[in-house]
Amino acid sequence: MFRRTFWFTTGVAAGVWATTKVNRKLKQLTPESLARTAGNKALEAGHRLKDRAVDFALDVRDNMAQREAELGDALGLNAPVDPELPAPRRHAAIENRTGPKTYVIDTTSSTYKKNSYNRNEDH
Repeated sequence: MFRRTFWFTTGVAAGVWATTKVNRKLKQLTPESLARTAGNKALEAGHRLKDRAVDFALDVRDNMAQREAELGDALGLNAPVDPELPAPRRHAAIENRTGPKTYVIDTTSSTYKKNSYNRNEDH
């Protein structure tokens, strides 16, 4: 009698355990659950990618400042200024030599025309 009761109880417990495991797995495989899991993984990957990009940008900025200081030292731009000499002048690499831009109102078409030669105007 005890043998039958033991094996019956063991079978019921195994059935309950297996049913519970299968139901949990089925809930994990529903479309909503799969979409939520994929969304969470995508968010985590996005955060990791953003962190790496920020770290890279900060490294580039630090190395750029370091290299700029090295070039400034090599060119003598960061050298201490002798009080007897005038301060060094810094010139822009590209200067605007055209002067101020003026605009003329064309009264016939009520549009603005730039007061300069534009070779595309004739076409």
